[in-house]
Amino acid sequence: MLDWLIAQCGRRILIGLDLSSSLPFADEEAFFPGLADAPTDARSLWAYVNGRSGTEPHFEVTQFVSDHAPYFRVGDQTGVLFQTTGNGRIRQTDIAARSGGVRPCSSFNLVGASQVGRSSLTGMRVLHRLAGRIPFWPFDDVPTTGALLVEIYTSIAARRAGVTGGTKLRTIEALNRALASPAIAAGPVAGGGAIDDHRSDALLTAAWLRRAAEDSALWHPANMAPVRLTEGWTFGVP
Repeated sequence: MLDWLIAQCGRRILIGLDLSSSLPFADEEAFFPGLADAPTDARSLWAYVNGRSGTEPHFEVTQFVSDHAPYFRVGDQTGVLFQTTGNGRIRQTDIAARSGGVRPCSSFNLVGASQVGRSSLTGMRVLHRLAGRIPFWPFDDVPTTGALLVEIYTSIAARRAGVTGGTKLRTIEALNRALASPAIAAGPVAGGGAIDDHRSDALLTAAWLRRAAEDSALWHPANMAPVRLTEGWTFGVP
């Protein structure tokens, strides 16, 4: 995946990464409260996670999580510094997203079907290795040429498409209804029957991004400025 991303550098392409690009910071003025020499912005966090993951292959983070266990919930173990109220600390963009009918989880929670914590930590290692080759909004300004990375949350695209209840689409017929919605206005996927929700998430969100990228308001969320370089922001959260 890293090789593919690097190969897109010269293309005019908007790439959505379904992960949390940073950890909560604003609530405690720290990613890891009480930890000496802890990182203080997102890019230094990426370097910190990568540097403390040793030589684990495929950007694994098992060693990092083990060394920082007090802050995480892993399996049936809840760290003493994991904030159990509200089921874990969340970022400002997650708070804003929840007001829109979706429920992003804490990145300190590493258990359960809806958690994205482990893939987010792995993603931070990938982002560090990208070494600024592709701009990543909002940490970087939107470029006039070339590729751009944004953080996405696929449930936002589903809600914009009018999907109610659960946001996972598991048939091509349901996916095509969402693609045909006014907010997406995309052509149908061929065929019928079952489709796994990973593919339907990717197809629907990519189609939504093509439309949403033209909405200038989404590039200037009201409450993003104070956390732009620490917590980042999920594209599509106003």
